[in-house]
Amino acid sequence: MKIAILGAGESGTGAALLAKARGHEVFVSDSGAVQEHYRQELAANGIPFEEGSHTWERMLSADEVVKSPGIPDKAPLVKALRENGVPVISEIEFASRYAAAFTIGITGSNGKTTTTRLVWHLLQTAGLNAGLGGNVGYSFARLALEGKWDYYVLELSSFQLDGVAQFRPDIALLLNITPDHLDRYDYRMENYVASKFRIAINQRPEDIFIFNTDDPNITAYMQQNRIAARCIPIGESAIEGTRIKAGAMTFDMSATPLQGRHNYMNALFAVQTAQALGVSEAAIREGLNSFVNVPHRMELVGEVAGVRYINDSKATNVDAVFYALDAMTTPVVWVVGGQDKGNDYEPVQQLVRDKVKAIVCLGADNRKIVEVFRNDVPRIEETQSAEAAVRVAASLAEPGDTVLLSPACASFDLFRNYEDRGDQFREAVLKIKQETEATK
Repeated sequence: MKIAILGAGESGTGAALLAKARGHEVFVSDSGAVQEHYRQELAANGIPFEEGSHTWERMLSADEVVKSPGIPDKAPLVKALRENGVPVISEIEFASRYAAAFTIGITGSNGKTTTTRLVWHLLQTAGLNAGLGGNVGYSFARLALEGKWDYYVLELSSFQLDGVAQFRPDIALLLNITPDHLDRYDYRMENYVASKFRIAINQRPEDIFIFNTDDPNITAYMQQNRIAARCIPIGESAIEGTRIKAGAMTFDMSATPLQGRHNYMNALFAVQTAQALGVSEAAIREGLNSFVNVPHRMELVGEVAGVRYINDSKATNVDAVFYALDAMTTPVVWVVGGQDKGNDYEPVQQLVRDKVKAIVCLGADNRKIVEVFRNDVPRIEETQSAEAAVRVAASLAEPGDTVLLSPACASFDLFRNYEDRGDQFREAVLKIKQETEATK
């Protein structure tokens, strides 16, 4: 087949390598600049590519197009391809054709990365041969190309699931569904909910679907739509203080790095998955205690002059901010803002009133945040760089306070991505720490 790949990031490059290895004729097209290491990888494997624009005629002549998740279905080229009868699928769908190992797929508006990494860590701790990929780590296509794993543990975004046709995980996890990326879904929540449920639409009775039974969007969908897989509900009733109960097993989370009820829910999903695969209680306990979370997710950067600085740059929606603020036990200087995705801030307003002493906006356009919270906090300042945000926050904070970067927004107005935003925040904190120590 003639396979065209739209996008030359990790997803697109992985799909191109897999397609080439399976004997397809491959062409890669990226409207932006291709990163150097991907450029070298494509060239080394004899895969032709273009950057800076798309050659429409060449794309339209393909038998099938594999689209990177960042490219919306509304993009003119994608619309033209479909109007001309050219199938456009996701990299996840393409990779699944060549992936023979047991597959665990994890999606949700919040907690995907933590839960995915925790599932993978629990399996590895138990000695199982598991590969980590999808929306975190390597692309699914690259894992399938390697062909060395007995288990795939995949974080799956709604964008990745949008192009699914036959993909079927053996175990699917749906953590929660709260408003996010609504700009991509015509600002209709039902479209976003349907996208998330694509993780389970192809499952069979022998498969497992683990879901949040407390989530109203999930339960409403399941009342109207049949899920063929064996369903396992997860709810907050299994949390008692710092203890979680999964089946006959109880685990004390106080000794683990995972704190807060939202992380206890993540742990319940991961533990239930491990149990379904026969992992022992001892191995699960060891894995919970030894787990290290990813950067940019409630990451304690350090303490300066008695003020704690937390990098939660991955909190790109309101619900993630709710969990972050809910976990705070000290007065908060909240760093928030970026590229708005149709946010409704009402769910966090009471938490802001109760816990936030000042807001530092970090975005190109902060008008919505200022308007929403101007009567909720005594002080709101606007900044347009991470360093400025940290310095302003430091001036507003007192010993015993916490400066929390939890943006509720995408990062693309001022930063390359949420990692870049978090890295710049961390660097700015470490800079003022060095300056403070130098003056002692």
